[in-house]
Amino acid sequence: MARSLAIAAVLVLAGCQPGPRPEAPATADLKTEIRRAATPDAPPPAGGPGECWATDVTPAVIETVSEQVVVTPERRDATGRVISPASYRSDTHQRIVRDRTAVHFRTPCPAEMTLEFVATLQRALKARGYYLAPVSGVLDAPTRDAIRRFQEPLGLDSPVLSLAAARALGLVTTDLKDL
Repeated sequence: MARSLAIAAVLVLAGCQPGPRPEAPATADLKTEIRRAATPDAPPPAGGPGECWATDVTPAVIETVSEQVVVTPERRDATGRVISPASYRSDTHQRIVRDRTAVHFRTPCPAEMTLEFVATLQRALKARGYYLAPVSGVLDAPTRDAIRRFQEPLGLDSPVLSLAAARALGLVTTDLKDL
C-alpha cells in the first residue's frame, strides 16, 4: 500500500513539472509596410479590390528661439569703471526642427472594422497589456491609444491599425501573396 502511494505521489508530482513551452511568434516589423509620401498631401497608393490604405501625418516640429542682442555696448572710463551699461533687446524667431511628413500603410478596410472585430482587437491588446479599458467594440480614444502603443515599438507611430499589426495580433489572415 505504501509503495503504491509513493508511486502515485511521484506520478502526481511529475505532472506538475512544466512541459515544453511554445515559443512566441517573432515580432512584426511594421516599417517594411510603410511607404513615405513624396509630400504630406500626397494621396495613398491606388489599392486593388479589397485593399485599403491609411495615411498618418506627423506634424512639423517648430521651435521658438529668443536671443539677447546687444544694442549698445557698455562704456568704461580709463580706470575700468562702467560709465554706461550695455543695453539689450530680445529677438525672437521660429525655426522648423522637423518638417511635416506623411506615411501610407495598408490597413483593414472599413467594412472589416465591425463591432466584433474591434472587440477582438481590444481583447488582443488587453491580453498584451496595452488596452486597460473594458471591451466595448468601439474604436474609441483608449483603443486608438493602445493601437499606437502597440505599433510604435514595431516601427509605426500611428493610432490607425495597420494590416501588418492586425496580422501580428492574429486578427486577420495572411495572404500567400504577402509572404
